Amino acid sequence: MTLITRRKVLTFFALVVTFNLSACAGLSEGVGHTMTWKEEVLLHDGRIAIAERHYNLGGYPTLDSTERSVINETTTFTLPGTEQRITWQSDFRDTVPEPNSLNLLLFGVVNGVPYLATYPAGCIAYNKWQRPNPFYVLFRYERGEWKRISLAEFPVELSKTNVIVGGPVPKLLKPFYPVEGVNVGNYYLEPMYKSILRTAIKDPAGRCGEMISDGQGGWIGIGWFRDQPTREACLSYCIREKVGAKNCPCETLFKDAE
Repeated sequence: MTLITRRKVLTFFALVVTFNLSACAGLSEGVGHTMTWKEEVLLHDGRIAIAERHYNLGGYPTLDSTERSVINETTTFTLPGTEQRITWQSDFRDTVPEPNSLNLLLFGVVNGVPYLATYPAGCIAYNKWQRPNPFYVLFRYERGEWKRISLAEFPVELSKTNVIVGGPVPKLLKPFYPVEGVNVGNYYLEPMYKSILRTAIKDPAGRCGEMISDGQGGWIGIGWFRDQPTREACLSYCIREKVGAKNCPCETLFKDAE
């Protein structure tokens, strides 16, 4: 396998193929392809919040794709019994350097504080978020912003997925989904996506190997650096591949070498 080929082969989590973004992006016609719907979000205490979800769609990811890819998502939650609206946004472009590409799993409110559970949508996103295990990326809403928190800080009451993961089937898209419709949409999810795991799992990323950013929007498997015979050869490889000193892993990989 050539260097170029190996770099282009990016595998997703084994389970994501069931509901990855390219599979859930509905086809809409006209200028600005979009996919929009509302759904009920059953909170842990029995109350119901309303989520208004909006996808901006791009082109077809492959020549044989029948649905468009998702460029970004905006979801606005209205808290039950209030007029308070809280917005979550995620961009799904791998080329941007900052961490992004998160799929929603759970929205909850504990003691008046909103929380979110998400997971990285794809290998590059998983590496951008430092390869968490379990593979969730968790947030708490503080001072008008979503702040990433650890699993230990995520309330134990929030355990069950309560939004349509990845979005509805495009061809069957409805304007509104009650709680029952959300559950139907998530019926075929594996258990680790239906509830929040609290302990590390074996091989959380499946075939999604560790990757290094070149700082310019590209990603290279770390094996290319590990395979270099010496630290000097590794540093030379970074230079050839235009991987900046900030991202070059050679000092770490060869720190114990003679």
